[in-house]
Amino acid sequence: MNKRVLIRSIGLSLLLIFSVLTVSGCGIFNSDDTLEDIDVPNEEEQENEEGLVEDDQAEGEEKETVARQLFLISEEGIVVPQTIEIPKADSNEVATQVLEYLVKDGPVSQLLPNGFEAVLPVGTEILGLNLQEDGTMIVDLSNEFKEYEASKEQQIIQAMTYTLTQFDNVDKVKLWINGFELTEMPVNGTPIMNGYSRANGINLIESEAIDLLNSEAVTVYYPTQLGPNFHYVPVTQHIEIDSDNRYQSIVQALLDGPSYQSNFLHVFNPNVEILDIEELEDGILSIEFTEEILADVNEAYIADEVIETLVLTLTDQPDVSALSISVADIEQVFNEHGVPYIEPVTRDTFVPTGSL
Repeated sequence: MNKRVLIRSIGLSLLLIFSVLTVSGCGIFNSDDTLEDIDVPNEEEQENEEGLVEDDQAEGEEKETVARQLFLISEEGIVVPQTIEIPKADSNEVATQVLEYLVKDGPVSQLLPNGFEAVLPVGTEILGLNLQEDGTMIVDLSNEFKEYEASKEQQIIQAMTYTLTQFDNVDKVKLWINGFELTEMPVNGTPIMNGYSRANGINLIESEAIDLLNSEAVTVYYPTQLGPNFHYVPVTQHIEIDSDNRYQSIVQALLDGPSYQSNFLHVFNPNVEILDIEELEDGILSIEFTEEILADVNEAYIADEVIETLVLTLTDQPDVSALSISVADIEQVFNEHGVPYIEPVTRDTFVPTGSL
């Protein structure tokens, strides 16, 4: 009896072992079933992932920016250039883009410095642009353009003109509305029949001390503090011009400084004298000053605001592209950071330039 029980127990044990090996074998050797359980992405999921990568790359490309000058209106009513980084546009859209950044509540809204506002009325659309061979830019605007305050008419046309003429191949601006040419501004009637250019001036200053008959309207740049920051503001004023040396007359006006009634800063030391001015090749203007032009005679450096004032003013003249400055009895002149002025200083040292 005990022997039968023993045999039966051995049989059951063998059966159990066989069952375990069978079940385990399914897990170990059935490779097809195992592969099916792996979470392999299908083609659609792979395409979606690739699309996300491409979108991320595209986003990165869209973030590329470029510096442009936008002429905005300050709280004081002055038209002031601001260099602002905006998204880089295709070459045929650059002019349209800078004008769109002059529209109130437009893309410039998040970029406006404190105390400044855009110049074009809310909702103004740029319907078309056409750059003529003579450098005239025709700008076609929507009807919303008419909805501005009469008191801001001069600032608006000045800001538009200076923003567009920052490009070397744009000399003048003509305005249209809905396909019809304007001969005057729509609200206060400023004549624009022949277009508007930098020759018409900006931030016009009248001076009773100047003989208008024997003077010429010239745009000069003065530093000024607006809010917490300093800005270089273009100002058009009448200057008595020496016909034999036009540029000396302009530089002398800078040395004399702005009127005491203005909020502009006088950045030149007293008693600075011009010793020589010579027009060189390729639009380079060479000027020699006495040592009073220096901020520090021992270090032989010129204050940055002095250089920027001179360069912005003189390169605003049509035939001047760069400025070379020397000082009597000084072998080498430096900037505030100890960098020598070896090459003539160009406008793009301080503001963005280029062509459309």
